[in-house]
Amino acid sequence: MEPTLLIAMLLAVLVGVSLGLLGGGGSILTVPILTYVVGMDAREAIASSLFIVGMTSAVSMLTHARAGRVQWKTGIIFGGAGMVGAFAGGIAGGYISSVVLMLLFAVMMIATSVAMIRGRKPAKAEVAGATGAAPGQVPHLPLFRVVLDGLLVGLATGLVGAGGGFLVVPALNLLGGLPMVIAVATSLLVIVMKSFAGLAGYLFSVQLDWPIVLGFTGVAIVGSLLGVKLAGLVPEKALRRGFGWFVLVMGVFVLVQEIPKLLGGFA
Repeated sequence: MEPTLLIAMLLAVLVGVSLGLLGGGGSILTVPILTYVVGMDAREAIASSLFIVGMTSAVSMLTHARAGRVQWKTGIIFGGAGMVGAFAGGIAGGYISSVVLMLLFAVMMIATSVAMIRGRKPAKAEVAGATGAAPGQVPHLPLFRVVLDGLLVGLATGLVGAGGGFLVVPALNLLGGLPMVIAVATSLLVIVMKSFAGLAGYLFSVQLDWPIVLGFTGVAIVGSLLGVKLAGLVPEKALRRGFGWFVLVMGVFVLVQEIPKLLGGFA
């Protein structure tokens, strides 16, 4: 195996751990790895990421589901709306220049990292869940807002292959009224639905290198199983802030790599 592919496969473990432990972060890591380590074009990297993250999230979701953490009704409503947005974003992304896509991806990374570092106040529903409310029971669901947010998050996911879990988890937590642990598990259901819808859109204009994609996916799945086992053992606040700083550095790195290419195009 070539050294770059070996490095990519080792990093795939981190992708899986992130998804299993945090309910998101897979694409934020996968797209830069496939672009800068493996050497894929941005469009191919985004499309490949959608498959890798979708499959890895499916395995993590089933593990969480066995523990009764997935809120199916809310996840299907949010995910259904997200699939429409992701499919449209996937089609559009296939016709946007690689440089612009990577710049949009970097902006998404930085926005995500800031949200992770700042954290958020516990929602009322989360407090209620901590005091004994049944995990599967949620307060009134603002259907229009959930559908609208699902469409917008799905569009972002399909377009740049990112914005999955770290946008879905807060939305489910605050809008859907799900306790944090349930929101993380349910976000994986949403990610699966949106990822494959976005991939379907990209496949109209992009072909995947299946041996690399399937190998990366297999390693990421192993990492996700480790992440699920670590869930609850690692302090969430410290973990999210640490990962947030890492994502911020990655976002700045992508900007530094891509801005000169954009300026060179105008020269």
